[in-house]
Amino acid sequence: MNLSRRLFAASIAAVVTCAAPAATRMLPAYAQAMAPSQAGDLAQIRQSGVLRVGETGDYDPFTIASPDGTYRGIDADAAHMLARAIGPNVKVEVIKTSWPTLSADLQAGKFDIAMGGISWNAARAQIGELSHPYVSDGKVALIRAADKARFKSLADLDRPDVTVLVNPGGTNSVFVKDTIKNAKVVVVQDNLAIPGMIADGKGDVMFTDGVEARLKAARDHRLYAVDPDHPFTHSEHVYFLPKGQTALLDVVNAWVDKAKSDGTYAKLFAKYIGS
Repeated sequence: MNLSRRLFAASIAAVVTCAAPAATRMLPAYAQAMAPSQAGDLAQIRQSGVLRVGETGDYDPFTIASPDGTYRGIDADAAHMLARAIGPNVKVEVIKTSWPTLSADLQAGKFDIAMGGISWNAARAQIGELSHPYVSDGKVALIRAADKARFKSLADLDRPDVTVLVNPGGTNSVFVKDTIKNAKVVVVQDNLAIPGMIADGKGDVMFTDGVEARLKAARDHRLYAVDPDHPFTHSEHVYFLPKGQTALLDVVNAWVDKAKSDGTYAKLFAKYIGS
């Protein structure tokens, strides 16, 4: 891992650590949440041996769909760890979803939990259950490195001669809709394609979470994350469950808390930001 990636890894580890609650509460809560007396969908998952996980597959480094149909990333790996925590014989079945259909798919019962860099917001909290956060982040601008002198502030990016590329349906889209009033906005369906399009000059900026912006800039030196230590917004990544599934939520929260305190998340972030 080169110097820039080591610095990036250290910054992410610090963010994950800051999000973690006191470790003294982790193990008792974990043991209690995993008690076999839990009812509802938790019991059904254990009985069926399948945890259905909704993933978009388009958010590096959290969930990336491979051509062979497998998924990799921080939350793709976390899903398998969570499944084993629910029950030793529980396996993951990934259900493909998208940012525009994520909430509707959850409400339709297509999966038991959605994972993959999902940000907490009030709309999701109203229709579902949101887990404890596992990393804090915020929206930043990903631009071409050649434009560092041109784009230093949000005002510089919201001009008629600027083209913003955004994927539909998620919090990136919400941020652009609420914030950008003057720049040209172009919707791109494939979120993974946008950084390359920025680098190739097919757009000027992508607003995304700091983790993704830092990662893309570290992997492609044509790109640059604008002041990621001071994001435009502040948010937290969580997991998204159907409303009322409190037994499963308890297990998820206990696992998240333990994974933060025992270094599991730090290892996952180091694995994917150093690849």
